[in-house]
Amino acid sequence: MTTKNKYIPLIVGVAIAAGVIIGGKLNFSDTSDNLFTTNSKKNKLNRLIDYIDYEYVEDVNTDSIVDVTVNGILNNLDPHSTYIPKEDLERITENMKGDFVGIGINFYPYKDSIAVVKPTEGGPSERAGIMGGDRILLADGDTLYGPDVPSDFISEKLKGDKNTNVKLTIFRKGEDELLEFEVKRKAIPIKSVESAYMLTDNLGYIKMNRFAESTFDEFKAALEELKDLGATELALDLRDNPGGFLGIAEQIADEFLEDDKLILFTKDKRGKEEHIYATGRGDFEDGEIYILINENSASASEVIAGALQDNDKGIIVGRRSYGKGLVQREMALGDGSAVRLTVSRYYTPTGRSIQKPYTNGDSESYYNDYNKRLRTGELVDEENIEVDDSLKFTTPKGKIVYGGGGIIPDVFVPVDRLFDNETINYLRRRGHFGYFVFEKLDKDRNLYKDISKYDFINNFEVSDDVVVSFEDFVNKRERTNIVFVAYNDEIRRLIKATLARQLFDDNAFEEIINKEDIMVQEVILLSTEYPNIKQE
Repeated sequence: MTTKNKYIPLIVGVAIAAGVIIGGKLNFSDTSDNLFTTNSKKNKLNRLIDYIDYEYVEDVNTDSIVDVTVNGILNNLDPHSTYIPKEDLERITENMKGDFVGIGINFYPYKDSIAVVKPTEGGPSERAGIMGGDRILLADGDTLYGPDVPSDFISEKLKGDKNTNVKLTIFRKGEDELLEFEVKRKAIPIKSVESAYMLTDNLGYIKMNRFAESTFDEFKAALEELKDLGATELALDLRDNPGGFLGIAEQIADEFLEDDKLILFTKDKRGKEEHIYATGRGDFEDGEIYILINENSASASEVIAGALQDNDKGIIVGRRSYGKGLVQREMALGDGSAVRLTVSRYYTPTGRSIQKPYTNGDSESYYNDYNKRLRTGELVDEENIEVDDSLKFTTPKGKIVYGGGGIIPDVFVPVDRLFDNETINYLRRRGHFGYFVFEKLDKDRNLYKDISKYDFINNFEVSDDVVVSFEDFVNKRERTNIVFVAYNDEIRRLIKATLARQLFDDNAFEEIINKEDIMVQEVILLSTEYPNIKQE
């Protein structure tokens, strides 16, 4: 591609963006008047759309043309500048806000009905008396069962304005008549902190799945609870955490770093830098911290790992992180859609960018980087991690760190070949464990009513017959013949963990999984048997 052709998409992109982006929101140095002045390129594109609208021989959905154009422009910028259609924006915004207004249930569409897996703890449905296994048949008299009920209709009936009521008609096994419940809709949290509990007498554990608006408050509450239980050390699990709001990551990093320590700095296209420093708010500055990362830990997760590593604080455990060092800002496009546009790069305290290389317009190879790491053996042997000596940096205490593609951990832990097996991951993605466990509980929930959470985690065992039943269940659903002999222990563990989640909570799930998790076990080993590895 010639240099001239290479920039054609960028020119068109600027033309569209200029017409829809509010300058003040972007903090551009140009005034909004300058941004919205007459522009021949913008006029040219607008005129083409008008011609198609009014003169083209056939009716054309020009909205779809614009969507394709916007996506084409962004695809030629970087892998993380993205377009969000208006039909997706509410869901994405809700997820990052950290809550939604609803009745507070986890449910499955099960055999043409809405089956409650578990009501949200402390939520309106639980308070009203709704239980796991209930089938919601009607909402305000409208039918929610049957083969043709659209999912958006179900969502519309169960969600709504805060403090409004919905009347639910429910079938409960063992009851002779249908039950009626009036449930008042409330704000239901979308949890960022999946799990928080004590690994040992002094080592706490927190697992976070993203960085949403509510994440810092959730983290602080979990940290305080662990400290009350005796935690002087903390394992912060950021594996598979894709990131989120940069400001939330800065707040969490601040909890571990002493006053005035640099957390990160950002630099925009004009070279303007913004430096973020730790404040006096940190509540865990004297505690030992372990950060768990893997190849799917990205963005805000890498901000925390990089800030601590570059300040010689704590120990980074796991595998090389994703490598996203770009900062996006979300901007409305005026029709209910939005664009997340990369506006700057961020750098760790030593000055390294951890953004992995990318080629404009070549998103496929960028997102398939995992396959490359698998092929080169990097996931099982740290000697296979490729580093660029030209991107070598040194921390204040003399540790060598590298930029150019993720955070390389201080302590490497290879991928668990058996637990990360492709077959196991496929079964998890397809939801087989959840559906199987729901059916098992649905047959007789009373079998588990007298088992405490502690007793279940430490003493309950999944029998061989249950594993065989699961194998039959999967093969029937998949119409295949998978044999689980090689994975029996992992299948057994995941069935037990999923049972614990549906009977108790996410904490119970993680406690069971982590008993055999090699990275968590490595952290426990570092904490108890090899204290000398800790940095002075």
